[in-house]
Amino acid sequence: METVRWIIMTAPEIFLLLAIAIGTILGRIKIGGFSIGTTACILIVAVLIGQLGSFSFPPILRTIMFSLFVFTIGYRSGPEFFASLSMRTLAQVVLALVIGGTGIVLVLIFAYAFKLDTGTAAGLTAGALTQSSVIGTASGALAQLDLPADVLKHQEANIAAGYAVTYVLGYILTLLFVPFIAPRLMRVDLKTEAAKLEAELAGGAPARTDNLSYRKFQARAYRVSAAAGRTIEAIETEIGQRTVIERIVRGDADVAPHRDVVLENGDDIVLTGPTAAIVVAKPVIGAEIDANELLHSLPGNVIDVLVENRKLHGRSIRKVADIVGDNARGVFLRTLTRMGREVPLGPDTRVYIGDIMTLVGSTGNIARATTQVGHALNASDRTDIAFLAVGIAAGLLAGLASVKIGAVALTLGGGGGALIAGLVCGWLRSRRPTMGALPPAAQQMLSDLGLGGFIAAIGLGNGLAAWSAIQAHGLLLIGMGIVVTLVPLAVGTLVVYHLLRMNPVVTCGALAGAMTVDAAVTGACDVAESQTPVLGVAVPYAVGNVVLTVLGPIVVAATSTG
Repeated sequence: METVRWIIMTAPEIFLLLAIAIGTILGRIKIGGFSIGTTACILIVAVLIGQLGSFSFPPILRTIMFSLFVFTIGYRSGPEFFASLSMRTLAQVVLALVIGGTGIVLVLIFAYAFKLDTGTAAGLTAGALTQSSVIGTASGALAQLDLPADVLKHQEANIAAGYAVTYVLGYILTLLFVPFIAPRLMRVDLKTEAAKLEAELAGGAPARTDNLSYRKFQARAYRVSAAAGRTIEAIETEIGQRTVIERIVRGDADVAPHRDVVLENGDDIVLTGPTAAIVVAKPVIGAEIDANELLHSLPGNVIDVLVENRKLHGRSIRKVADIVGDNARGVFLRTLTRMGREVPLGPDTRVYIGDIMTLVGSTGNIARATTQVGHALNASDRTDIAFLAVGIAAGLLAGLASVKIGAVALTLGGGGGALIAGLVCGWLRSRRPTMGALPPAAQQMLSDLGLGGFIAAIGLGNGLAAWSAIQAHGLLLIGMGIVVTLVPLAVGTLVVYHLLRMNPVVTCGALAGAMTVDAAVTGACDVAESQTPVLGVAVPYAVGNVVLTVLGPIVVAATSTG
């Protein structure tokens, strides 16, 4: 035991990394398809390891770790957050605001009714509303109060205790509420409503919407005979299904395949498009030929494109096709991905900033369409470390500013400042794709390591006090946590469904997004036997991350004056 204590005093970072590793492994374990996630497991492991002795970490470590995490969250949500400030997504924004507003009101009621200290109230907020970043913003706000060191440490321990008790419960209740309780409150059958929504998404005039549909893309070569004397536009229109003549070889020379070009007898052409249309093109054009050189010289590609054009935000695929217009000629939409989940495709499926379109077509055509949509995701992109460092530094500087409300200085703190900086930097990146690269894999690494390291440091540094707080207030925290989780979800459901008339399937996805619980979307999709709940996730998730995170300083300001 003496050896352990010596290691704790000499190299506490060893136990911090062990807490991250063990918590991450435990967080991946699923029982009956359910896991409580790595964040809660890291905290629980850290608190337990914290019983071995007194751990001490420099404050700058926690500041950097949390700043990396919350900046990345802001960067990821920035384009969607700013794009959500429009009438087209008003109902989804309102849902996130209602859940956050109802949650903070309930926490403050409990804080005054049961005389909860600031740390416990902040931990209850973070856990019951399933937003880990509240721990950091509340801790930062507490640090601004010039509390004695022992009092500050006690408050931080209570934050950890409140979070540890209520987070797992809040997470489980959200997983159950979204697919099972919410449909009952709306008095609908989720599977039936999902089928109706899929039918609506597939309905409407397909002529222009097929502009973006994908079945199976391929290219074939033909020698012109029947099509001689006709324009490219006339041939493409007759074959239909957005087939495109990509190349014309006349003699030994290439002819630019403009739509008004007239084909001549003996021209060799390359026709691209869906397989079903290509295979029946022979009577319209002429004999199919074996022209490997002709086909190989036509570079084809499959590229993921991040949607960043604000004009497309909240628009249906039908409308997107109209906006992109001829720039989409020869380009097909294979999949639409939102928050890592594939979205059902149909003419009325809506597209949001932050979605990823997988486009299929020739390299030139995709490049032309990409300029109208956003920018191509390049797996070889390197993280712009200078942009990242300057952004976080600016956020930490902004976090030093404060506004006096009575005797309390209300401040975002370093965490809130880093979040705002991340939002702005993510938005700037969407406007200028050549600056501030932070690839998705790097985002995930910074988010996981930043939050994991911060949570582990909190748990280890306050393990003994946190365990005592859990033993003293565990049952009360459980009861309050149930209310703070379920009531905002119920109020949000009733408001957006009955007052704002949001589709019930989209409402379920939006509830999961507003609570930032990705797994709840999967549960809704399983019950609905459809991917349509994914349609409601993006905007509430972006807004919810911001709204819930800033609740930390609000709780501190409100309870410190009480």
